[in-house]
Amino acid sequence: MRKRRALLGSCLAALVAGTVVPSTAYAAEQVNLPPAVQDLQAQPGGCASGNEPEYVRSFPVLKARLTDPVEDDRVGYPEQLTAEFEIWWSDPDGIEQRRSWTTSPTYVDRVHSITLPSDIPSETVISWHVRANDGVAYSPWSSEAPGAACRFVYDGESPAAPVVSSPEYPAETYWAGGVGIYGSFTMDSSSADVVEYRYTFLGGPSGTVRPAETGGPATIRYVPLSRGPKTLSVQALDRAGRMSMPTNYTFHPNAASAPVSRWKLDDEAGSATAAAEAGEAARAGRGVTFGGPAPSGAPLSSTATLDGSRHAFLTTDSPAVDGGGTFAVGAWVRPARDDRSMTVLSQDTASGAAYALALEAPREASASYSFTLGDTKISGGAPEAGEWAYLLGLYDTETGYAQLFVNGHEVGTKTEAAPVRADGAFQIGRILGPHGYRQRWHGEIGDVRAYDRLVVPSEVTELARRKPRLLGHWSFSTADDGTTPENGGGVSLRLAPGASIYRAPDFCIPDVDPDCPTWPRYPLVGDGHLELDGESGHVALDTPVVDTGDSFTLGVVARIEQDDATRPMTVLSQAGEHTDAFKLRYDPARYAWQLIMPERDEAGAPETVVAQVEMPDGANGDGTRLAVVYDDATDTVKLFADGYTNADATAHLRNGWTSSGPLQVGRARTADGFGEYLKGQVDEVQAYAGALRDDDVIGLGWETDPCLC
Repeated sequence: MRKRRALLGSCLAALVAGTVVPSTAYAAEQVNLPPAVQDLQAQPGGCASGNEPEYVRSFPVLKARLTDPVEDDRVGYPEQLTAEFEIWWSDPDGIEQRRSWTTSPTYVDRVHSITLPSDIPSETVISWHVRANDGVAYSPWSSEAPGAACRFVYDGESPAAPVVSSPEYPAETYWAGGVGIYGSFTMDSSSADVVEYRYTFLGGPSGTVRPAETGGPATIRYVPLSRGPKTLSVQALDRAGRMSMPTNYTFHPNAASAPVSRWKLDDEAGSATAAAEAGEAARAGRGVTFGGPAPSGAPLSSTATLDGSRHAFLTTDSPAVDGGGTFAVGAWVRPARDDRSMTVLSQDTASGAAYALALEAPREASASYSFTLGDTKISGGAPEAGEWAYLLGLYDTETGYAQLFVNGHEVGTKTEAAPVRADGAFQIGRILGPHGYRQRWHGEIGDVRAYDRLVVPSEVTELARRKPRLLGHWSFSTADDGTTPENGGGVSLRLAPGASIYRAPDFCIPDVDPDCPTWPRYPLVGDGHLELDGESGHVALDTPVVDTGDSFTLGVVARIEQDDATRPMTVLSQAGEHTDAFKLRYDPARYAWQLIMPERDEAGAPETVVAQVEMPDGANGDGTRLAVVYDDATDTVKLFADGYTNADATAHLRNGWTSSGPLQVGRARTADGFGEYLKGQVDEVQAYAGALRDDDVIGLGWETDPCLC
C-alpha cells in the first residue's frame, strides 16, 4: 500500500522490547510531508483568480484534486485525505461572512467536491479556497502565494428582454426601405450585465453581436432579399450565460426600387440620342445604329449596334450612379468579335475610369468578361462572338466586396475593393484612358441599368433570364392521313410504317359487353400515345425542331418493356450532315438512359455523354419522363429522368453546333443510314428554344405545358 506515515507508538513499543523492527524503524526516520491541492474548479466554470470573477447561472459545485507526496508511504496503512473548503464574502453592511465544509476521507489522487447551499447571496463576489489534510498536517490554503483565491458571482436572474429599433425599417410600418437596401437594427436590454445579443431573421441569417460595453446596445446591418413581412428575433445574454426571453420585431420591406439610370437602347433607327427611362438621356455617336437584334426570350424589342469605330459610343453629362456607395451596373451584350478588348460601359473620373464592365482579350489567354472598380478587377465567363450574355457588376460597401455576374451566375472571385467617387460623364461603349477614349465596343448592347442599391440574387437571376419559347408539343392522341398533329396547330409529325397511334379504349363494362377487355390498356398520358415496332417505326419532321447551336429543351415520355430492352434504342435525335447533333437513347448494357452529343458534325467526332441509371418501366408502367436541357449561356447540358438530375447526368459542353437535319422520334443516324429503332411507346414530345429552369423541368411530360412564369 502507498502513502504510509511513522507511528510513534509502534516505535516506542519496539524500543521497550529491546528490539527494533526494520520497517517501523525506517518509518520512524521519515518526516511527514504535507499534502497538496490541484485542479480547482467551480463547475460549471473554472477558478477565476484574476480581477474578473466567474459569473455563474447556477449554484456551483466546488472541486479540487488532493495529492500527497509518495515519500509519505507507510507500510500497512493506506493514506487518506480530507479537503476543507472555505468561502467568504462581504454582506451589504460590509461585514465579512465565512463558511467552511470538510469532506469525508478518501484515498489520495481523488477529486473532492462540495455543493454550495442555495442561500448563498446572488450578485455578490464570493471568494473561496481549499486545503488538504492527511491526518497529520494541512497543506497551505490554495489562495496562499503563489496561488490566489478563486472568485465567482452567482447570477440568479435572467436579463430583461431587449428592445429592438430600426430607423430604416420601423416596426409594423407598411412599407419601408426596400429590397436591396441595408438597414440598421439596434438591440438594447435594460439589464446592466448583458454581454451579447443573439439574433435570427426568421428564414434568413442568424448570428451574435457584442455591445461595446457591458450592458450597452449593439447594432447590426441587414439587407432584405424579398418584399413582405420579416421578423427579427433577439435574445440578450448576460455574463453568467443566462438568456432573456426573445423579442420578436416585425417589419415590412418594400419592393425593390427601380434603377436610378436606365437606357433600353431600343430607340428608333436614325435617333441621335438614347432615351432614358431613368436618369439622363445619352447622346449617340455616329458609330451607333438603333434597331439591332435583341436576345430571344429577354424583355427587349431591339438593341443598339456599335461598329467599334471611334464614333461608337453613347454618353451623358453626369454619372449614372454614385460609385462611392453600394451600386450595380448591368447590360445585355453581344460582341461581334472576341479577339480584342472592348468596353461595355464605364464611368469617367478626372484621370480615368471609376468603374467599368468590359470584355478582356489578352494576347496569351482566353477572352473573359470583367468588372473593374478602381484598382480591382474581377474576370470570368467565356465570351463568344455572336453570343448574347447578361453582365452585372456589383459593389457592396457593407462587405467591401466587388462581384461580377455573367448570365445570372457569379464568375471569378469576389474581391475586396475601395469605392471610387466620380462626377464625370457616363460612357457606353468606351473607356477613358491616359490618352483619351479607347477599347470601343463592336457588337450589340441593350438595356443598360445602374442601381444605387444592392441587386439581390433573385434579381440577378431574373435580369439574365431568357424565357424559353415553345416550338412544338405533340401529344400523339390522333392520326390523320399518316400524320399526328402538333397541339397548337403547328407542323405535324409524319408517321412511318411501323408507327401508329394507340388510343384509349371506349368506356365499357366487362360483365355486360363481351368485347370489353377485363384489363383495358391505357395510354401513357392523355387519350393516346405513339407505338413503335422496333423495326422501321418512327415519326419525323421535315426540318429541325430546335437550334442545337443555341440553348434548347426537349421533353418526352418513353416506355420500354424489359423483355424488349436487349439492344440500344433511340427515343429522340436530330441529325447534322454527318452525325446526330444529339441522341437520347436507352443502353441496356449500362441500364441507363443516355444523352450523346458529338462535339462536331463529323463521323467519329468526340462525344459528350451523360446518363441516368434507370431500368425500363415495363409494359404496365407510366413510362419515364425524360428531358434534355442545353444551356448555351453556361455551357452545360443536363439529362433529367422523372424531374431529377445529378452530377453524372450533367456535363460541360463548350460549343453546340447547329444541325440541319429533321427531328426523329424512335431512331438515330448510323453509319449506313438509320438504326437503333425503338420498340416501345412514346408520348408528349415537347421542344423549346431556351433552357428551362430545373424547377420547370418537372412540368414536362404532361398534356399542358409547364408554367414558365
